[in-house]
Amino acid sequence: MELSKAVFGYGSPDSDALLTNQEVFDILNGVFTANNLSGKRILVIIPDSTRTMPLPIFFQYFVKLLRGKAAKMDFIIALGTHLPMSREAICRHFDISLEEMNSTYQDIRFFNHAWDQKETFIDLGKFDAEEISRLTFGTIQKDVTVQINKIILDYDVLIVCGPVFPHEVMGFSGGTKYFFPGISGPEFTNTTHWIGAMNTCMKTIGVRDTPQRGLLERAAAWIPVPRLYCCPVVKSEGIYGLFAGDPFETWKKAADLSAEVHVEYKSKAFHTVFSEMPLLYDDIWTAAKGMYKLEAVVEDDGELIIYAPHIDEISYTHGKILDKIGYHCRDYFVNQWEKFKDEPWGVLAHSTHLTGLGTFENGTEKKRIRVTLATRIPKERCEMLGLGYINPEEINPDSYKNMENEGILYVPHAGETLYKIRQ
Repeated sequence: MELSKAVFGYGSPDSDALLTNQEVFDILNGVFTANNLSGKRILVIIPDSTRTMPLPIFFQYFVKLLRGKAAKMDFIIALGTHLPMSREAICRHFDISLEEMNSTYQDIRFFNHAWDQKETFIDLGKFDAEEISRLTFGTIQKDVTVQINKIILDYDVLIVCGPVFPHEVMGFSGGTKYFFPGISGPEFTNTTHWIGAMNTCMKTIGVRDTPQRGLLERAAAWIPVPRLYCCPVVKSEGIYGLFAGDPFETWKKAADLSAEVHVEYKSKAFHTVFSEMPLLYDDIWTAAKGMYKLEAVVEDDGELIIYAPHIDEISYTHGKILDKIGYHCRDYFVNQWEKFKDEPWGVLAHSTHLTGLGTFENGTEKKRIRVTLATRIPKERCEMLGLGYINPEEINPDSYKNMENEGILYVPHAGETLYKIRQ
């Protein structure tokens, strides 16, 4: 099946020009009409609850435009290695009731991706050891197989519907990232994340064309089912843009708009940055975005505080591994690679990203900044991991507000806007 190469949609960084619901509907109608999806089996790949997106609006428009025309339409949550969502959580995600799921929408199936179930994958292809070694600066010297959830073979068209933001590993999220790591196997996920770590978050985040993104796009060419992408650019106040159609061109347009919408520039760095995390992040694995997006505006030897009194776990999926390896800079692991090379590279990457830049020389690690947790994770565990601790009950977020002239930056709803120093 050949799909149109056209890209539908538009956007603007102007908050006074947010898209209306009718405009969103018209863009989706345009791309679906151009691609004649009648009689096709459609799988829609969507984000989990850790991404800001008005998913219920898109769900209702997909239903209105495709139900009854498509042979079937189902949804899979691109969890990567995140925890599966319960049926109740999925209902909240789509803003439907459990009763509606079982009646009004009984013809639509909702799937969680299961990254740790080997029997659910098919092999797409592999990248050879020479290329992987070059991209990982010699740390990984093996062929890497790309796997994807075999559920895709049950469908005629795959539609990615998810937002685009600056991203610590890929440069920008969205698009093909909903396949890798969204519904892919762990080996390729671990590899691309370690490539990102080797290049460091500071040199990656907010950069559209990165080596690891290039690998993703090449791997996507191996997917045997035609693809369409719907890439909104959103903030809490609304939808700044929506692009839909040809996969790569659609994502590029969204990433370019995200670079204008989701980046805030400061004239100087700060000795203290206070990241107040929203409830959509339920562990430090996800709430670490409050560090990734703000690392660049923390002074050398400064402190970044992640304030999330609702969080009591480092990582529901990878906590035991993180307790073992701790949080360290890239060079700590690279200079002791024989000791750490068999740990999951994606977990090592997360460790380096939350830690930030640093050095490891003559057996001594020097981190550029301090990362402190104000959460319900106990002090003893924070210190064991190499992180600072503040009792969240003894901290008043208001005391950090309006203090930029004193070198303190307060960031509410942290995690999706990238902060940089204006050059």
